[in-house]
Order: sequence, then C-alpha cells, then structure tokens
Amino acid sequence: MVAAGATVAQLQAQSPLDPLDNRILLCHALGLTRVGLITQSERALTEDEAQRLSALIQRRLDGEPIAYIVGRREFYGLPFNVGPAVLIPRPDTELLVELAIEHLPPSGRALDMGTGSGAIAVSLAHARPDAAVTALDVSPEALAVARGNAELNQVAVRLLESDWYAAVGDERFDLVVSNPPYIADGDRHLSEGDLRFEPPGALTDFADGLSALRTIVAGAPARLAPRCWLLMEHGYDQAVAVRALLAAQGYTDVQSWRDLAGIERVSGGRRP
Repeated sequence: MVAAGATVAQLQAQSPLDPLDNRILLCHALGLTRVGLITQSERALTEDEAQRLSALIQRRLDGEPIAYIVGRREFYGLPFNVGPAVLIPRPDTELLVELAIEHLPPSGRALDMGTGSGAIAVSLAHARPDAAVTALDVSPEALAVARGNAELNQVAVRLLESDWYAAVGDERFDLVVSNPPYIADGDRHLSEGDLRFEPPGALTDFADGLSALRTIVAGAPARLAPRCWLLMEHGYDQAVAVRALLAAQGYTDVQSWRDLAGIERVSGGRRP
C-alpha cells in the first residue's frame, strides 16, 4: 500500500484516508509532530516505516477507530490513553464536565459512575483540585486505563471496582455524575462506525436504553448530600424520559442542558 522511498509530502497528497486521519497516522507511524510533517516533507520512508504505515492505514480502512489505532484521544484539553476496554471520549461529554465543575461546591466530594477511561473524573479533578473525586466502574480493565490516565494527568482520583453504587455503600457526595450505557438494544448505530469496535457493555444496557439511568436515579438520593445535584448524559431523544424519571423520584430543579449541536444531552436535578 505504501512503498519504501515515498516522501512525507507524497503521502499527504495521495492517501485513501480522510486528510486528518492520514496526518494523525503519519505522525504516529513516523514519530513526527504536525510541524514535522512540513519541515520533513521530503523525508523518504524506509522499508520498515512503509510497512508500519501500511498496516495502520489498513486498520483504519477496516473501520477501526483512529483513537484505538494511536491509543490516545484528547478530551477537555487533556490527553487520555484509550483502548478496546473503554469508550473513546467524545466532545459531547465535555458538556457534562462543564456542568460538574459548575455544580460541585467548593472542596466538594464528587462521584463519577461508570468512569471508563476516567475522562470525566480526571477532567473534573484537574479543573477542580479542591475536590475529592471518586470514580467507579464494574470493569477492572477500564479501571486500569482510568488509573493510568489519572497518573498521566497528575491528578488524584479514588478508583473503585463497583457494580453501580455497591462499593460506596452509604457514603455521601456533593455531586453524582454519569455517562452510562444508554443506547437501546438492537439500535442500528451499534453496528455502525466506531461503535462496532467499542465495548458493548459501555454503550448499551441490552434493554430499552433507560435501565442504567433508572438505577442511577433511584440510588443517588441515598448518596447525595441535601440539595446536591445528580447530572447524567443520555441519548439525543431521551431528555423527556430522563426528566420524568427524576421528577418521579422527587428531585427538584429538574432540567436538561443542550450540547453545541443544540441537542438536550445532559439532564439532572437536585436531591430533595
């Protein structure tokens, strides 16, 4: 696919990939920065480099997410290591982090449910060094990734293996946040794009898409300090249903917030 002797400039001009994906893989395969793609444009690839780049390009052509191929994704301005054990952090979820920063009281205690790569917990701990952040996940593999990302970004996050609230018992927090599995079982999106490669249990509840959200809503009052917030990311068409779940449990100030695309992406309420 890529011939030895081809130059960096030629490979940028002629590629079967999207130009951005191509630049990312070139940098990754050749150990170059974005500036290096310009300053070393006449660099010719060795045989080993050509084979390595060809293998990466084929993986991308087969549909593997670019973040898994290079093993990293930026989120909320921070670097995160990712792999098949965790979801790839997405820009939509930055809204949840912004709301968490805003709604967590000074020196507050925050709980992140189903942390995955640790993107939410680590970003919150980085932005709010006054906070005590706890993050839960049922997957030991995911927790290992999250632990590495906390170390990478030099923040302190308490990480616990837990089936939802089990590991925290009756501890109280000043904020509970979650980006749980919310895609309904059988949704066509699960067989499209990057989602084909991501861990199914982090994407879908294997039910109606609301079962994890129900569990979080029902369990949060026993773990929240009075008048403190529960904030949850959900699907593009689930805001009405999630607000109804919150209202039925007696939460107050129930509302939804829109992402940059204008979609109601996060809903929440205060513990009564």
